Amino acid sequence: METQLDPMKDDLPLMANTSYMLVKHYVLDLDVDFKRKVIEGSIVLFFETGSQYSKTSSTGKECCQSQFDETCKMRASEPCHIPVINLSTCSSKPEYNDFAVSGKEEEATSDENSNHSNNEQASGISSSKDCCDIENHGNKDFLLVLDCCDLSVLKVEEVDVSAVSGIEKFTRSAKQAGVSKEPQNLRNQIIHELVTLPADRWKEQQYYFTHCSQAPGCGDLLFTTGTWSLEIRKSGIQTPAGFPHAIRIWYKTKPEGRSVAWTTDQSGRPCVYTMGSPINNRALFPCQEPPIALATWQASVRTAAGFVVLMSGENSAEPVQLPEGILSWYYYVSMPMPASTFTIAVGCWQEVKQQSFKQTAAIETNTELSLPSSQADCRWHEEICGHVEYPCRFQNAAARLQAVIPHRVFAPLCLTESCEEYLLRLIPQCLSAAYATLGTHPFSRLDVLIVPSNFSSLGMA
Repeated sequence: METQLDPMKDDLPLMANTSYMLVKHYVLDLDVDFKRKVIEGSIVLFFETGSQYSKTSSTGKECCQSQFDETCKMRASEPCHIPVINLSTCSSKPEYNDFAVSGKEEEATSDENSNHSNNEQASGISSSKDCCDIENHGNKDFLLVLDCCDLSVLKVEEVDVSAVSGIEKFTRSAKQAGVSKEPQNLRNQIIHELVTLPADRWKEQQYYFTHCSQAPGCGDLLFTTGTWSLEIRKSGIQTPAGFPHAIRIWYKTKPEGRSVAWTTDQSGRPCVYTMGSPINNRALFPCQEPPIALATWQASVRTAAGFVVLMSGENSAEPVQLPEGILSWYYYVSMPMPASTFTIAVGCWQEVKQQSFKQTAAIETNTELSLPSSQADCRWHEEICGHVEYPCRFQNAAARLQAVIPHRVFAPLCLTESCEEYLLRLIPQCLSAAYATLGTHPFSRLDVLIVPSNFSSLGMA
């Protein structure tokens, strides 16, 4: 039986095998349905081979790490149910039905579906014997493990990034590197070129991430879900280097999922928001949680008109009107961060504004709330960044003197007047005090949301 954990007391299991495959970028495409209390859609993950595989492949040696010994202990000894879905390999949106195939039905359907053509595959990938298949000992498929909980995974497929218009610039680089003409190797090399673009080309990088995420699928992948993990493999692929480096996962959350809270705001209107605890974002999307797993992301979220989507992002999103009264919101992040810092809040929020105060605040920001330039210059001349490469604000002279970053305030309708009277004046002072103590704010903007009174977690960071 699986080890039962209490998230309020026990450490969460880190199932993802990041030493062999490391997510560098997520692209989420989601719909929020308040009637069914689900968030559904797809997520595309872009990978690089991890440091452990690079090390072992260069020396020609493979070994089991203690990290995966622990994974073996956490892995279920009983087979997990595998959703068997007769879907074509194109990237058309699947029907969102729950599949739970077990017993004789599972055996019968596995013979009918090409993705589950033998008993070993149909019975689930869960035994301790299979644990070391992660590292590949020459006779088993490589197993990609993601951190996941309380999700209904419907389909997993490889993405044909080579079909994207304009991607030829990356295929030329692949040919110059002497990459095999095999389609799989070419697609993986394209992803390698894309995720390793220098930071000053981040806009171009996001452009191609977007278009690659919309590329058609080119083959379904085998998968099984456990209590704490999603395990994916491609038949015949025995190494991380040969495994698809861009995969699309179709899924939906569960109403009882522990990463999101479906509730009402102080005005009695429906809303949903992420809870940073107890299991981070594992019930919001499949991800990697070990500390080494820092990634960027983009997200498009659709919901009914009248709702506002707020999300951790570097841009102040404005909704795009779609047919049938649907609004689409888009956010992005160019700083690599843990997946647990991805946040979302959807509700009938009202932006709190006060024009006269904004003019006053602008004057204060340039005088009383700013550090003297001599102090700021003295402090930052000594600052040296040691983080991974990304478009860093710390190197921007204007950002270094910005005591109060651009910010928006959102609240339920019944609290907008109180926020206008009290909160709008307080926030610039708080931001300025934080700047005086901690220095340049790492992000270019901030959204402040008055959350429902039943919010039982830390801030949504």
